[in-house]
Amino acid sequence: MLPLELELPTRRATIRLARVLAPHLGPGDLLALSGELGSGKTFFVRALCRALGLPARTRVTSPSFALINEYQARIPIVHADLYRMGSADEARHLGLREMRSYALLVVEWAAPYVAALGGGALHLELCVDDRGRRARLDSSLPPDDLRLGHIARDIGLRLGP
Repeated sequence: MLPLELELPTRRATIRLARVLAPHLGPGDLLALSGELGSGKTFFVRALCRALGLPARTRVTSPSFALINEYQARIPIVHADLYRMGSADEARHLGLREMRSYALLVVEWAAPYVAALGGGALHLELCVDDRGRRARLDSSLPPDDLRLGHIARDIGLRLGP
C-alpha cells in the first residue's frame, strides 16, 4: 500500500484525522510522528488523546523538555519526544520499548529509533508549507498487518476526497 497523502486545511480536519486513526490504534502500537516545529504535532496528539477518551480537563502538552508524558484514556498513551536523543542507546534507556507492552506509543522524531522501540510503526508526517497543511501516513508494519488499508478506507468514508 502506498503512503496516504492528505490535505489538512483546517484544525477540524486534523481532529477528524485523529478520530479516524484512533480506532486502529491500541496498546503495543507505535505511531511515529514527524514534522517541523509548528506543524501541529502536539495539536494532533491532543486530538488523538481526546478521540481515545482522555477527558478535556486533562492537559496534553509537548514532551519536548519532559521527554515523556503519560495519559490514561480508554487505553494508556505514552507521548514522547526523541528530538534530543543522540543514539538508539539513549532512546532505549527511556524504557519506551517496555512501555509499549501496555500502552500506545506516540513518539515525535521516532524514525531513527523505530527498531530500538520494538520495530513496526505507523508513520505520520505533518507538513506546513506554501501549499498549506498536509499529512503523509505510511507504515513499517509487518506485511500481514492490513491497518493502513483499513485506515485508507476509513479516511475515504469519513474525510471524503
